[in-house]
Amino acid sequence: MPSCSSARFAPDVNAPQVLQFCHGYDGPFLDCARQYASLFQGAPYRVTTIFLTGAPSEEVTQGCASDEVIFLGFSSAEIRHLKLRAVLALRRISATRRFRFCIAHRFKPIYIALLATRLPVIGVHHAFDDYQRFSRRAFASFFRHRLALLGVSNAVRDNIRAALPAWPQTRIETLYNRIDIEAAQSGLFPRDAARAALDLSADAWIVGNVGRLHPDKDQATLICAFARALPRLPEGSLLAILGSGRMEAALKSLAHELNVEESVRFLGQIPGARRYFKAFDLFALSSDHEPFGMVLLEAMAADVPVLATDCGGAPEVVGNRDQLFPLKDAKTLAERLVGFMTGSEARGRLRACAAQGRQRLALFTDDAARRNFFSLPMIRAIIEAQGR
Repeated sequence: MPSCSSARFAPDVNAPQVLQFCHGYDGPFLDCARQYASLFQGAPYRVTTIFLTGAPSEEVTQGCASDEVIFLGFSSAEIRHLKLRAVLALRRISATRRFRFCIAHRFKPIYIALLATRLPVIGVHHAFDDYQRFSRRAFASFFRHRLALLGVSNAVRDNIRAALPAWPQTRIETLYNRIDIEAAQSGLFPRDAARAALDLSADAWIVGNVGRLHPDKDQATLICAFARALPRLPEGSLLAILGSGRMEAALKSLAHELNVEESVRFLGQIPGARRYFKAFDLFALSSDHEPFGMVLLEAMAADVPVLATDCGGAPEVVGNRDQLFPLKDAKTLAERLVGFMTGSEARGRLRACAAQGRQRLALFTDDAARRNFFSLPMIRAIIEAQGR
């Protein structure tokens, strides 16, 4: 039986309800749940968020910004194949509530929601190639009359459109990820405190990177670029990499081979890493086709200028060609590092870049997302069809 935890139910029990269905709350997906529940702030709906996997957690309940939170508590093995138990559990819950439509994150919750309910389903996709399999394309097309799709960037949206060419483009749209700027900034350590906590020099020029040590994050290109740039960077410059993963040994070996092991600091997995972003003079994201690049928003909220690969969703976040470099192009990234961090006007260039980032953050707020969501024709059509 599902475990239910209720939080802040709206007093009007007859209010229309929105079902938000999530695979789990690990990594960034708790904030994803918050983001989508926050869309309905001030709207005549109350939101029930259901997590397919994960144990009941009061911290998660409070972090969801939802009126009700339900933890189904399934294991990964239990939802690997036909998922019949999950379908039946969601069907029982749906029968006791007045849901008008469902927002489902990732393909598995989309699949279960379509089988378990008769609701219109808004499927949110956070990654590329979710419809590469023929079976998924066939399933989505079968339910096309009540399925609409959102990508977290234009890059993800276009990837879905390419996989589903027969679909009207107005049924596959973009709703950017967003950041609670006030919350992100309230937890930041000041520059000196952040550097002290990370055991980094108070005076060095520091390039930062945060992410799993995984081939998709391509820290190898970043290390190669830093090694190229280092002879021209200010003396004592450092590359600080926060994260852990299976590439750690290989990346440390690469830094040794390039003779920069003393200048590349592997700081491991740091809980609440975004609190330390002010330790960096510059943030570099070298990922291979990042679907969006939430970490870029976190750096921008900390007033840290960013560099990113010119692929995936990162260009949409950054919005400035001078802050981009081609994927796996260590030479161009090295030139970007030198351009930003050398010369008498380097500090001024970095401050100007950070100011541009602050302005761009306005595109990625809850308020902006709320306006964009309710202005999408496919969302208006769903709401109007269900009655408000």
